[in-house]
Amino acid sequence: MRVRERTPVSHPRKGLDALIHSPVRFSILAALANVESADFRFLADLVELSDSSLSQALTALSDAGLVEIRKEAAGRRTRTWVRISDRGLDAFRQHVRTLEQIARTGAIEPRPDPTPRDTAP
Repeated sequence: MRVRERTPVSHPRKGLDALIHSPVRFSILAALANVESADFRFLADLVELSDSSLSQALTALSDAGLVEIRKEAAGRRTRTWVRISDRGLDAFRQHVRTLEQIARTGAIEPRPDPTPRDTAP
């Protein structure tokens, strides 16, 4: 019996960015990738997050240079605007490409149908 040699292959999941992969941070970047900028309230409502959760996620993304946060006076209040940085957009797009590659990799050898189909006419 001949043993088939395997070529070492690195799984695409190793290319995922752990910071971006969080569902919350991924959702924020996905929303920001499609707009010039968004205000804090709009973003919180869009991704269905509390102010505290959004603030924490934005801080992590900002610290990594993936988003830019700008505050401006709006009457007696301060309005917070968020935009994805060029670096953030590149990182987000790469992350999505990696997810697509993982999905395609799984499609190479489809799983057999667990229920046999009756092929008789």
